[in-house]
Amino acid sequence: MRNSDLEGRMWAEAVALLERAERLERQFFLPPVARGACWSPPIDVFETELELTVLVALPDVDPAQIELAFADGVLIVSGVRRLPVVLAGAAIRRLEIPQGRFERRLAVPARCLARSEFRNGCLLVVLAK
Repeated sequence: MRNSDLEGRMWAEAVALLERAERLERQFFLPPVARGACWSPPIDVFETELELTVLVALPDVDPAQIELAFADGVLIVSGVRRLPVVLAGAAIRRLEIPQGRFERRLAVPARCLARSEFRNGCLLVVLAK
């Protein structure tokens, strides 16, 4: 095995372990305010000189069920994801997509909320720096 192959595999394993640790941290070490939340959505964060953009993955969440707050340098996205009504009488064989109350808090180096929009199952939040 070449040295570069070994380094690549070790790097991939390290990244996978970090991602797993972050998921477990979000699941088990939520701040006290968020303990009522069942799950925490994944996010991507992008920064330019003028803005901080946060993309929150919320597939099949009704935009009316999303609450967005920004205070004291913390962005808080919360709400509820419910099973579709048409599945009310269905037997669950597998349930991997989280349901129920969610909350995600993110400390951000921004001053104010510039705009937000919901499209394609994602909440896009733009904060002015």
